[in-house]
Amino acid sequence: MSFYKNLLMNLPEVSSPAKKGTLKDRLLWTFGMLVLFLFLASIPLYGVSGEQADYFKTLELLLGAKIGTLLTLGIGPIVTSSIVLQLLKGAGILNFDMQSEEGKFLYSGTQKLLTFVFVIVQSIVYVMFGAVANDPSIANSFTFVVVQLALGGFLVVYMDEVVKKWGFGSGVSLFIAAGIGGAVFVQLFSPFNAVGDISIMDADSPPVGKIWQFFIYIVAGNFAALGTDVLAPILVTVGLLFLIVFFQAVNVEIPLSFGRVKGQGFRWPLNFFYAGVMPVILISALSANFQLWARLLQSAAEKADASAFTKFISENILGQYQGDVAVSGLVHWISPVRIFENLGSFFTVDVLLNILTYTLFLVIGTTLFAYFWVQTAGMDSRSQAQSILRSGLQIPGFRKDARIIERVLDRYIVPLTLMGGIGIGLLTSFADLFSALTSGTGILLLVMIIYQFYQQLARESMEDFSLLRKLMRK
Repeated sequence: MSFYKNLLMNLPEVSSPAKKGTLKDRLLWTFGMLVLFLFLASIPLYGVSGEQADYFKTLELLLGAKIGTLLTLGIGPIVTSSIVLQLLKGAGILNFDMQSEEGKFLYSGTQKLLTFVFVIVQSIVYVMFGAVANDPSIANSFTFVVVQLALGGFLVVYMDEVVKKWGFGSGVSLFIAAGIGGAVFVQLFSPFNAVGDISIMDADSPPVGKIWQFFIYIVAGNFAALGTDVLAPILVTVGLLFLIVFFQAVNVEIPLSFGRVKGQGFRWPLNFFYAGVMPVILISALSANFQLWARLLQSAAEKADASAFTKFISENILGQYQGDVAVSGLVHWISPVRIFENLGSFFTVDVLLNILTYTLFLVIGTTLFAYFWVQTAGMDSRSQAQSILRSGLQIPGFRKDARIIERVLDRYIVPLTLMGGIGIGLLTSFADLFSALTSGTGILLLVMIIYQFYQQLARESMEDFSLLRKLMRK
C-alpha cells in the first residue's frame, strides 16, 4: 500500500492557490479555461484521413468532445473513471473510508490514476477501431494520432483541475455546457442545411436552424412539418426549462442554530435534486460508452477477417447501427424513440417496449449514480452531520451528537437523493422521447449546469460584493 500511496502522491497535479482568490480572479480563470477549451476543439488532428471522423458525431454532446480535433476524447476518460470507481465501490470490491483524509486522498488519487489509464487506452482504441482513422500514407501516423489524442485528453484533465482549484465550479460541467450551448445555438439559428450549403428559404433542403424552418414551412403551408419539426422541439425545450427551474426551487429546509448564541440561526435548504447534475453526466457517459463500443465493434465486425465471436457480440449483444439509428442489441433498447417521428407505429410492441426500457435505463441509472455520488462526494448524512458540528452548529431540539444529527439528516437526505434521481431520470427520458433541441439529456444538462452556476455565483457575489448584495436585495 505504501508503494501505491507514493505513486498517487507523485502524480502530477495543479497546485492549489495559497488563499482563496477573489470572485473576479476565479471568473477570469474559468473564462480562460473555457476559451482554451474552445480553441483546442478547433485544432484538427494531423495524420487523420477524415473519412470516418463524422461517424461518431452523435457522441459529441454527451462526452463534451469534438471528433477529429485535439479534443476528440473530451471528458470521456474523466467520467468513465468516475463510473468505474463508483461501481467498484458500490459493489464492495474497493473500499474507501470517505470520512478520513487518507480515504478521500486514496479515492481521488485512484480516480485520477484511472483517468490517465483511460486516456491512453481510449486513444489507442479510437484509432485502432477507426473512430478517427489514421492516414496510412503518412509514416507512423497511427502512433502520431494516438499521441495527439492522449495529449488532448491530459490537457482536459488538467484544465478541469484548474477550474476546480483556481476557477469557479466544475470544469467537466463547464465543457459540457459549452458544447451543448453551441449545438443549441446552431439548431436554432444555423442557415446551413445538412450538407453545409446555405439554404435560407429552400423548402426541399431546409436549413438546420429551427427559426429559418419556421418561416419556410409557413410560406410552403406545410403545417404538419411545422408542428413536428419546429414547434414541438421548441415547446418541449421551453417546458423542460420551466420544469427544471421549478424543481430546482423545491427544497427541504433544515433549521440550524449556533449552540452558544441563543436566538441566532438559519435554515439550510436541501434541494430536490440533491445530487445535482452529476447523475445525468454519469449515466450519459455510460450510455455514450455503450454507443461508442457498439460502433467500434460493428466497424471491426464488418471487416473480412473479423472473427465469429466479434460478429456475435456486435450483432446480438452490444448491437449495430444503420446510419444513426440503433437497430439491434443493447444500444437499441437504451436509445430513445422519437415519438413525433414514429406516430404511425407508436402502438406497436417494439416501440412501446423500447420506450419502457429506455425510461427504466435512465431512471435506474440516475438513481443509482445519485446515491453513489452522494456517498463518495461527502454529501451523505454522516459527513454533513460532522460538518455541522465542526461549524459549531446544531439542530434545535436535538442533542449535540453526530449520531443523532446523522439520523435526523437521514430522514431527508436519503429520500431526496432517491426521489431526485428518479425525477431527473424521468425528465431526461421525457425530453428525449419528445425531441427536445439537441437531445433531452443535452438540454437538461445545459439548463441544470447554468442554473447551478447562477446559484453558486449568486452566493459568492453575496459574500464578496456588498454593493451587489444591496442590488440583489432590491
